[in-house]
Amino acid sequence: MSRLWRWLIPLATVPVLALLAYGFRANPRDTPSPLAGRPAPRFALATLDGAPLALEAHRGKVVVVNFWASWCYPACYEEAPVLERSWRAYRGRGVVVVGVDIQDKPEAAQKFVRDFGLTFPNAQDPTGTVSVDYGVYGVPETFFVDRQGRIRVKHVGAVTDDVFRETVDRLLAEAAKP
Repeated sequence: MSRLWRWLIPLATVPVLALLAYGFRANPRDTPSPLAGRPAPRFALATLDGAPLALEAHRGKVVVVNFWASWCYPACYEEAPVLERSWRAYRGRGVVVVGVDIQDKPEAAQKFVRDFGLTFPNAQDPTGTVSVDYGVYGVPETFFVDRQGRIRVKHVGAVTDDVFRETVDRLLAEAAKP
């Protein structure tokens, strides 16, 4: 019996090691969102300034929902200026940028918004419900929602100017078609 146990334990570790090897090799950016093409989960939060923020209020516009945190360095720090620039460039064209701060202290989130001069609405997700509804497993993650309220693209990692422009331009062009 002892001879059997001597081989059984090492053999039992083989599937675990194989699974770990696969996990370390897989790129989370390549994992498609099961929400793509489906209606974006609705949410109603309070902005960091205390104003109401409801996704439903922006139906008919292209909405960029960005999940972030002040402790997310360097990616959230890299994308904050990109999101602000893009918000300023596109808001007159029917595009809304919404920031959802997760797993953060209110003071830290407010400082982040102040430090980057963010003017688009930012709200905290104090219970984590919104991030769970969107399937967020890390920050930053950004969801591009079309005018009909469907998630069209999920972007994992810092959003760049090119990613924002190409995705939003495509969604605006689709909405312009009869």
